[in-house]
Amino acid sequence: MIDYVLFEKYVKDISILFVEDDENIRKETEELLKEIFSYIEVAVDGKDAIQKYTDYYKDTEKYFDIILTDIKMPQMDGLQLTKEIYKKNPEQKIIVLSAHSETKYLLEFVNIGISQYLLKPLNYDDFIRVMFNVAKDIYETKHLKEENKSKKVVLNESLFWNKETKQLLRGKEEVKLTRKEFLLVDLLLKVIEKTHSIEEIISVLWEGEYTVNVDVKNLKNIVSRLRKKVPDLDIENVYSFGYKINIKYIE
Repeated sequence: MIDYVLFEKYVKDISILFVEDDENIRKETEELLKEIFSYIEVAVDGKDAIQKYTDYYKDTEKYFDIILTDIKMPQMDGLQLTKEIYKKNPEQKIIVLSAHSETKYLLEFVNIGISQYLLKPLNYDDFIRVMFNVAKDIYETKHLKEENKSKKVVLNESLFWNKETKQLLRGKEEVKLTRKEFLLVDLLLKVIEKTHSIEEIISVLWEGEYTVNVDVKNLKNIVSRLRKKVPDLDIENVYSFGYKINIKYIE
């Protein structure tokens, strides 16, 4: 299940280079990409893509976040393009577009490190799933290190979570939490504003307690008690999926 609020957050600042020689597919897919990403460049073949890739780096001193490329193209095909890009940037995220008749090429892509591909014609759900996973990986790579360096997460004007001491503080006073309340807050704030599934939360809060018949009611009771104890802690129930904590900013 895709968390679309989180998806919008992941793709907000992502740049993408789309490479496709078929004009109709190019126009149709470009329109779809424009609905999702803030910065898109389009290339008509591999040679054009290498030029745009190089120019983008010269102008911005950074590489495109994602390359979405067709396989069969004139002048330089998708496999050659991928090899050339990896020479410049071995960490580049590349997604391959493949027709059913081209699946024999996918093994070659796997051998050089490509793990994400989409079949043409594009299935919207598959497209969103792959883009979500790649964008999430990019976002967490960019931001998780910065978040981990931060000493505290500011939840609102008076409430914050000290990541070093693992304390929930109101001003200078600690808000006393039970063990499971602590485990819940700690988990929900490991990745800022991430929605954690009910199954994941239960596995953490009741880890090793095999004699307890745990279900979602046990979790709801803990959340309810925590909300009463700390009413300004913004714990959001993402319907039928899980929970997250909304914050104002990080210091």
